[in-house]
Amino acid sequence: MQLNAYLNFKGDCAEAFKFYERTFGGKITFQQTFGDSPMKGDVPPEWSGKLMHVTLEVGPASIMGSDAPPDRYLKPQGFSVSLTVGKPEEADRIFEALATGGTVQMPIQETFWAPRFGMVMDRFGIPWAVNCDPAAA
Repeated sequence: MQLNAYLNFKGDCAEAFKFYERTFGGKITFQQTFGDSPMKGDVPPEWSGKLMHVTLEVGPASIMGSDAPPDRYLKPQGFSVSLTVGKPEEADRIFEALATGGTVQMPIQETFWAPRFGMVMDRFGIPWAVNCDPAAA
């Protein structure tokens, strides 16, 4: 079994995933716009360039996403995408990138369970929990 986060965006999925690709050091392995899909006739012309699906591989993990049409978009709430890294410096770097233009919910800091932990909602409205694995650090 494999579990993956699937993130919905309000029209800025491509921008978000390019940012995540750079920030996490991953690779976008698939993306398809609504206009390049069999659904092209089911969306307004201004949505033809929006992403119907994208996959970002980061090591053995992946996250996926799409642009949700305005009448179907719901603001993310009640969860965070959890990210665990091996070094405090890497946790700090990623947290700072996610926080730029976003909202810090808990500043990245040392906790009793990890050398670094912080929570942030990025500029795309996605909530993240950045954790540094104490065994790896």
